[in-house]
Amino acid sequence: MTAQPPQDPQGEQPPQPPTPGDPHEPSERIIDTSSGRPDGLNKCPRCGSTEIQYSLTAKALVCSYCRFAWNEDVAEQRFGLDSSIAELRGHTLASGTADVREDLTTVTLKCQGCGAEVVINVEQEMQARCHWCRQTLSINTQIPGGAVPDAVLPFLLTREEAVERIDAFAGKRKTFAQGRFKQEFVPENVMGVYIPYLVVDGNMHAVLRGTGEVTTRQYTVRRRVGKDQYVTETYYDADVYAVQRAFDLLVDDLTVESAKRFDADDNARATNNILSAVQPYDTENAVVYSSHYLKGFTSERRDLNVRDVDAEVEDKFLAIARSKATPTISRYDRGVRWDEEGVAVHGSRWVSIYVPVWLYSYADSAKGEGSLVHYIAVNARNGNTMGSVPVSHPKIFAVSCAAGTVAAVLGALAGLAYMFM
Repeated sequence: MTAQPPQDPQGEQPPQPPTPGDPHEPSERIIDTSSGRPDGLNKCPRCGSTEIQYSLTAKALVCSYCRFAWNEDVAEQRFGLDSSIAELRGHTLASGTADVREDLTTVTLKCQGCGAEVVINVEQEMQARCHWCRQTLSINTQIPGGAVPDAVLPFLLTREEAVERIDAFAGKRKTFAQGRFKQEFVPENVMGVYIPYLVVDGNMHAVLRGTGEVTTRQYTVRRRVGKDQYVTETYYDADVYAVQRAFDLLVDDLTVESAKRFDADDNARATNNILSAVQPYDTENAVVYSSHYLKGFTSERRDLNVRDVDAEVEDKFLAIARSKATPTISRYDRGVRWDEEGVAVHGSRWVSIYVPVWLYSYADSAKGEGSLVHYIAVNARNGNTMGSVPVSHPKIFAVSCAAGTVAAVLGALAGLAYMFM
């Protein structure tokens, strides 16, 4: 019979299985987050013009005719997405997270001004101008093509501010940068891009089980390994405990990228995975989607569904659970190894959001199509900047050799000084 390790002396109760929810409660609930406006003329609320654009100076939508400025409502409050996470049961999905239809690439709109039919390629743009009456037509309805999210987080940083941050980021790394990069680096080529994210809230129960060790004695042993050679080894005695932690966990606004092109595993020729490094985003301030926020910027279409990112979200939930458990295991000075870990999700809430990024890209023109594309990204809300620049390996090698030579010279001088002491 195998002996069981003693229990955690902190008196934790064994984890209890999650309490099942109401069997009559639906496992999936859809919240309609569409704007309620039909496709076509999305007008200024004061004068009725369709000439509307987002102004970085005013931090608002501005009508080109009457100069009226406004912003859409905050999405969380408009659609009740700020309700208690502890009350979530089953899956709650905002309508903008519906499964993507890859075959939906174009939408035909009937102009409400003159009756003409206008075709919009929704993979590339969400607005078009009527070729007869020159009115701006907008896609307002959430179509199953992944191009219309539930909410959008507008730009706050200006293009000039982004250029400054990108220039400063690259400037600190020019010592080891390739010479061609220094010649071709033009931070003014930065572009404003809306990146699609899925944002999830989670109400869950986490369970962690493993073993922890507490040092009881530390001692050293000196032993012979040769005729005149000895080594000293340190040994530890430790008590081993069975450790378990179980607790409820509420996760608010966990963000996950929802476009395949930003998957580092699928894109070995670009460094666009740096986008995750410029987080966080204040997604609680996202406003109801309007295509006018996208005018003057480019946008990436969502092509991943909720089920496609489920495994990644679960891994992040587990990482949060481990982090929460860390302060409770400090007495185990030799660490804790979690052998079993899992989360039971009582309820989740999913929302699709566009977040703003200023993006600079660089590909070495001398290497052609096979070159690695380097990106520098700036979070257009808080200014967080991250990226990569192409480095010169000969420069790095030369500096490392020089550092080694200096270390050797200093070592020899120190030895000579010791000899003459």
